[in-house]
Amino acid sequence: MALFELTLSPGIDKQTTPVGAINRWIDSDNVRFRYGLPEKVGGWASLLTDTICGVARQQHAFVDLEGNRYVAIGTDKFLLLYFEGQLHDITPFRTDNAGAQITFTSSTLATNSTSVKTCTITTTSAHDLIEGDMIVLNSVTLPGGTGLSASDFEDKLFQVLTVPTNTTFTINSLNQATGAVSTGGSMIVEPYESVGPAQQTYGYGFGISTYGGVLSGALANTLNGALAANTSGNNGSSTEITLASTAGFPPVGTVAIGDELITYTGITSPKLTGIGRAANGTTTAVHNNGVVVTNATDYSGWGSAVEASGVTLEPGLWSLSNFGQVLVATVANGKTFTWNSGIAARLSTRASTLTTGFKTAINTTTDVGNPTASRLTLISPTTRHLIHFGTETNIGDTTTQDNMFIRFSDQEAINNYTIQATNTAGSQRLQDGTKIVGSIVAKENILVWTDNALYTMKFVGAPFTFGFEQVGTNCGLIGKNAAIEIDGVAYWMSNNGFFAYDGTVNSLSCSVEDYVYNDFDTTKGQQVYAGINNLYTEVVWYYPTANSEFNNRYVVHNYGEGKDIPMGNWYTGTNSNSIRTTWLDSLIYPKPYATAYDSAATGTFPSVIGSTGLGQTVYFEHETGTDQINPNGTTTTLTSFIQSFDFALNTQEGPGQFMLSMGKFLPDFKTLANQVKLTILVTDYPQTISTDTALSPFTVDSTTTFVSTRSRGRYASLKIENTDSGENWRYGTFRAEVKQDGQR
Repeated sequence: MALFELTLSPGIDKQTTPVGAINRWIDSDNVRFRYGLPEKVGGWASLLTDTICGVARQQHAFVDLEGNRYVAIGTDKFLLLYFEGQLHDITPFRTDNAGAQITFTSSTLATNSTSVKTCTITTTSAHDLIEGDMIVLNSVTLPGGTGLSASDFEDKLFQVLTVPTNTTFTINSLNQATGAVSTGGSMIVEPYESVGPAQQTYGYGFGISTYGGVLSGALANTLNGALAANTSGNNGSSTEITLASTAGFPPVGTVAIGDELITYTGITSPKLTGIGRAANGTTTAVHNNGVVVTNATDYSGWGSAVEASGVTLEPGLWSLSNFGQVLVATVANGKTFTWNSGIAARLSTRASTLTTGFKTAINTTTDVGNPTASRLTLISPTTRHLIHFGTETNIGDTTTQDNMFIRFSDQEAINNYTIQATNTAGSQRLQDGTKIVGSIVAKENILVWTDNALYTMKFVGAPFTFGFEQVGTNCGLIGKNAAIEIDGVAYWMSNNGFFAYDGTVNSLSCSVEDYVYNDFDTTKGQQVYAGINNLYTEVVWYYPTANSEFNNRYVVHNYGEGKDIPMGNWYTGTNSNSIRTTWLDSLIYPKPYATAYDSAATGTFPSVIGSTGLGQTVYFEHETGTDQINPNGTTTTLTSFIQSFDFALNTQEGPGQFMLSMGKFLPDFKTLANQVKLTILVTDYPQTISTDTALSPFTVDSTTTFVSTRSRGRYASLKIENTDSGENWRYGTFRAEVKQDGQR
C-alpha cells in the first residue's frame, strides 16, 4: 500500500472547480497562510468594557509632543477619542459657515403623557433638526407639574425622535413624568454636528432618508402650487417654491421633485428661496400641485448627471489625520474640525472649527479659513499642507462644491487658502471621472482616486506647489476607505477588480475574484474598509454582499507569500465575529485595533437618552489569544476551517480513472493546541457534492500518531477545523495510505 503525500500551495482557489483547483485549497474561514502553511488566525479581545454607539467608519492613531498616544474614532454620529483605556466624546457642536456654534432657544417643554417618556420641545425660531440628530440641553428650566427635575435634562445627550414641525421636535426624558404639561419652561438646545446615516443604500427615485442612523422613510413634504417646465418657481414667483411645510428641511440644500433636482439658498417658511431649477444635470419638468417634494441635500453624486433610475445615499464618513499634535477631522461633504492634544483641558474640550496650535496664516486679513464642504481631507506628508478634495470653488459657499476640485492651504498654515505669490496655497481640478473618491499618502506621493482614474499629487515647489499626473484609467476606487499603502505600494478595490500601484498600475490576478464580485453589493462601496496586517503581510478588505446592510465578508491578499502562485495568495472569510468596519495596523500600538458592528445591539458610550437604531460597535485588539474576549469578559469561541481540492489517484490511465481507498492518514501539525477535527470527504463525480466518510470527523490532538479511516471514492478532499475555545493550529503536509480500489 502506497503512502500518498499531498502538498498544497498557499491560498484559496475559487476560480476553478473543486477538482480543477489542483494542489490548492478551495475554501476557508478565519485561516491565514504563514510560511506556506495554513493556520488559524489569532484571537482578539475587547479593549473596553463600554461599547460604542453607532457604526465606526474611520480610525486614526497619533502621538502628542509628550508621547501620549491617542486613537480618534469617527462614527456615523460621533467623533470619539480613545486614550489610556477610556473613551472621550469630542464630537463638535453644529456651526454655521463662519464657524459660530448654532444653538436654539426653547420656549416650551411639554410632557406628552404619564405613560410614555416622550417630551415635545418648541423652539422660538425655526430649527434645522432632523430625526436621529444628537442634541445637548443646557440652562434648563422646567414648567411646574411635570414631576421631573431639571437635572434630568441639564447637560444630557438626547436623540431627536421626531420632527413634527420646523419649530418642534420630540425626545425621550430620562425619567417618567408624573403629570402632562403643555407649556412653560426654557432651555438652550445645542445640536451635534450631523455626520450621516449608518449605511449606504441605492434606491429608485428619491425615497430614502435617515432615521436614527438607519435608512427609512424620506424627509418630504408636498408642493403648494404647480411648477411649469421653466426656470421659475410656483405661485407667480421666479425665485421661490412654496410647500405645504418646510419643517425639517435644512436651511440651504437641494430638493427632488419627480426626476428634477432644485437647489435653494434659504427658507422663509413655508417657502424655499433662492431656487435653481434643473440642478446637477437634471431637466426642468411640469410638477402638479400637491406632488411630493423630497429633501435631497445629502444624496451623493450631486456633481454629475443624475439618472431617473436611482440615487445613492452615502454613509456618514470622516477623514482623520493629524497636523503634529492637532487632530484634523472632516465630515464627508461637510466641515473640517480640529482638536488640540497640547492643551491642558484637552479631554474635556470638543473638536471645533477654531484651528489652534500651529503657525498662523501669513496674511490674516485675507485668510478665508477652511472650506465648509469637502469630500475628504489629508495632510501632505512632508510639506504639511492641509488638502481638501472634492471641495468648494468659493470657500464658504456649499453650493459651489465641486466633486473634482482640489484646494490646498499654505504650507504650515492650515487656515490660509488665499492664493498669493508669497505663499504656497493653491487649487487644481481633475478631469477623468465624476467625483474624487479617496486619497492616501504613499511615501513622497499623494495618490488620488476618482471613480474612474488614479492620479499622483507630488510636491514640485514654486510656482505650482504640487504637480498632478494621471497614472491610470478604468481603475477607480470603490469607496473612500478601500485603498491602503504599505512600503510604497498601494492596494485597492475597484468596482470590477483589485489593483496595485508601485509606480505602475497593475491589475491583481485574484483566485477568488468571481466569488467576491458575484455577490458584492457595489452600491455600498463606501462601506468597504481596507486594512494592513503588516506582521503577516496581509491586505484585508471588509465588504457587504447583496441583501446585507453592513459588511459581512472579508477577502485577504497576502502580498508577502506566494508571489509565484498563479492568481496569487488570497483567502476569504464569512464568520460574523470576524467582520470589521475599520482597521488600524500595529504602529503606534503594538497590535492591530479594529471595530466590529452589531446593528441589533445598543451601545453604551456616549450615553444617549432615548437612543434608537444606533447599534453597537465593539473595539478589539487583534492577534491576542485564541478566541474572542467580549466587553463583559466572556469568551466567544473563534472557529476556523480550511478545505482542500478534490484529489484523486494519479495512474497511467489518468487521475480519477480508479476508485481510491484510504486506510489511514498521518496527522502533521506544526502547531496544535488542544485538538482539531479532520474530515475526509469523498465523491464519485466532479459535479456531485462531497460527503463525509462514515467515521468522519476525526478528533486529533498532539499525541495522535495516525488515524484509521475507511474512505472510498473517486475523489477525496481534506477539511481541517476547530470548534472549541482554546484551540490553535498550523497544518503541514497530508500523508495517507491510499490504494486502488477498482474501476467503474
